Amino acid sequence: QVQLVESGGGLVQAGGSLRLSCAASGRTFSSYTMYWFRQAPGKEREFVAAIRRSGGSTSYADSVKGRFTISRDNAKNTVYLQMNSLKPEDTAVYYCAADASRGFIVTNPALHDYWGQGTQVTVSS
Repeated sequence: QVQLVESGGGLVQAGGSLRLSCAASGRTFSSYTMYWFRQAPGKEREFVAAIRRSGGSTSYADSVKGRFTISRDNAKNTVYLQMNSLKPEDTAVYYCAADASRGFIVTNPALHDYWGQGTQVTVSS
């Protein structure tokens, strides 16, 4: 079992930056592949980024590639999402997720069991 708590959301103008954090507790953090997903009003939850257990391998949705960076600090049990050049279409509730059972990245949110409560990101035009 792992508990996840996101923070760092807020209101920002288009072109601005935010850094989201997700603090994990419970089982050994370094054994989890960590994810960020997002859900905009009226839309399905979608994959944003993932980082493998060691932190050496990352994956991004095409819509955020080159603008967002996922990282982790295993000593602090925390995963981050640095978001730059934000656009109004990035507005959503952002969720982190954790997966210890698979050795590969899973972008389907329906296949994830451990979620945080989410943090709202609003980008104004």
